[in-house]
Amino acid sequence: MITSTPIEYLNLPSSPLFGTDGIRGRVGDILTANLAIQVGYWAGMLLREAASDVGPIVIGQDSRNSSDMLASALAAGITSAGIEVWNLGLCPTPGVAHLTATSDAIGGVMISASHNPPEDNGIKFFGANGTKLAKELQAAIEAGIRGQSGQCLEPEKWGHLYFTPELITQYMEAVKESIAPDVSLAGMKIVLDLASGAAVDVAPKIFTQLGAELICLHDEADGDRINVRCGSTHLGSLQAAVTLHQADLGFAFDGDADRVLAVDNLGRKVDGDYILYFWGQYLRNLGLLPNDEIITTVMANLGFERAWQALGGKVVRTAVGDQHVQAEMTSSGAMLGGEQSGHILSPQHSVSGDGILTALHLAAIVQQSGKSLAELVDSSFQTYPQILHNVRVDDREARLNWEKCQPLQDGIAQAQDAMGDTGRVLVRASGTEPLIRVMVEAESMDLTKYWTEYLVAIVEKHF
Repeated sequence: MITSTPIEYLNLPSSPLFGTDGIRGRVGDILTANLAIQVGYWAGMLLREAASDVGPIVIGQDSRNSSDMLASALAAGITSAGIEVWNLGLCPTPGVAHLTATSDAIGGVMISASHNPPEDNGIKFFGANGTKLAKELQAAIEAGIRGQSGQCLEPEKWGHLYFTPELITQYMEAVKESIAPDVSLAGMKIVLDLASGAAVDVAPKIFTQLGAELICLHDEADGDRINVRCGSTHLGSLQAAVTLHQADLGFAFDGDADRVLAVDNLGRKVDGDYILYFWGQYLRNLGLLPNDEIITTVMANLGFERAWQALGGKVVRTAVGDQHVQAEMTSSGAMLGGEQSGHILSPQHSVSGDGILTALHLAAIVQQSGKSLAELVDSSFQTYPQILHNVRVDDREARLNWEKCQPLQDGIAQAQDAMGDTGRVLVRASGTEPLIRVMVEAESMDLTKYWTEYLVAIVEKHF
């Protein structure tokens, strides 16, 4: 039995373990095998308590060198709680969510740090319905790890571990079936940047089976290269490949393939705002977009918002993070939402954000339109100049308490007063990386650059 007493050897920070997307950090620092065992144990015990019937917990992982270690440690903790584990191995995050939701599993876990560099990793939980684990359960897991739960749970039996990579084909079929049966990508030349991560096996098979001609970049799982100058945070090689091969479009996934960015046939970036606009128009024309409403975050470009409103649509903004978008969508009944970063939610087709599914639907929209993606972009909207500058702040406590920095608050107020309703400022601590993000958006690039540089200088001086 694992006891509910303080565990000093875990060297836990005083700030919460669970951030905006699970537990994430540098492996060997916060994320260790010892912690993963404890997380697995308490998650297993608490998910079992909450379930009417005791089913398995599904585990998937990306290609990071540390993912095997963390998956093994998690499985040890979960099985010590008497829960069966289905280990899928290398697979996209939405694959874990889908298989959790469509089986008798009581929960799912993805080992990944998404777009973060190779030395980072993360542990992200899903509930039995395939959506992010409720904050109350996350807090209960953390309380158990910290010896603050007030209960001492003892397993009734030991669980078994099964390696089940063959189950991923069920997810792949579901992605393909989300497209109308008469839709084919035949005749389309598409470039995929697979980021040396979780999409390397799945995405090429799906696109090829639907008829696309593919050029694949960074298409081998590589724990040393995942997200390194590739994928959705580094579009340069994708843009070059699209123009070199005269492709119709290109897609770049992040390390766990739950989000995607596109490149049009002219090599220009097409971010989540454009994807929401095009998919929103498509669903609206079919009568499948309730109240013509799209849910997005405070990061969405003003150009997108005003263009959608000009069509008679409604844009609702939430805090950054797909869990906030999903919560608002559940509350309002919205059928499309997402983030500028390419994390798109379509509850009609998936219980979670899915980069591969999103890319497939955008490709189909382009194919059915009879136009190029560049033509669709040019006839949609003009973005406001927007700059996002990331400042690295390794001091976790200072980073998470950035709002207490008075000089920064004064600088933000000064910038907002100067720009009025012609621009906006967003400063926040990243929930997934050791960064403070400074975003400025204004009608002119000169104003955008000026206030970005001004605020970044304040952050660099005081953190």
